Amino acid sequence: MDDLVEFPVARIMDDNHAYAYVADTLGGEALLDSHLPMLDLIEQLANDYKAMAASDSRSAGLAYALRVLGQSYAEHPGYQQEWRPWPSNETGSGGMPTGRWPTRERSSGRR
Repeated sequence: MDDLVEFPVARIMDDNHAYAYVADTLGGEALLDSHLPMLDLIEQLANDYKAMAASDSRSAGLAYALRVLGQSYAEHPGYQQEWRPWPSNETGSGGMPTGRWPTRERSSGRR
């Protein structure tokens, strides 16, 4: 899991360097509609996960969120297929899931 956490952080650093180059070349206005705030939030999630105890009830959900967010870098040569949040045989083109998301069974009994 450590590699999965470090991978998006490294990609975010790459993206930040690219944004810095654009800002330096074209001016800060070129970044007004960038996704820099989202990159900062993803990095915060990764840092929170690293600091979290495995017994923390939030760790499984945060790990899943990092797997989903990591999909945006699935075409990068360093991306590992085992990081996908769903089995690869359930995905279509571009690694997106096919069909419907699984649903939880609902109780038919009244309370």
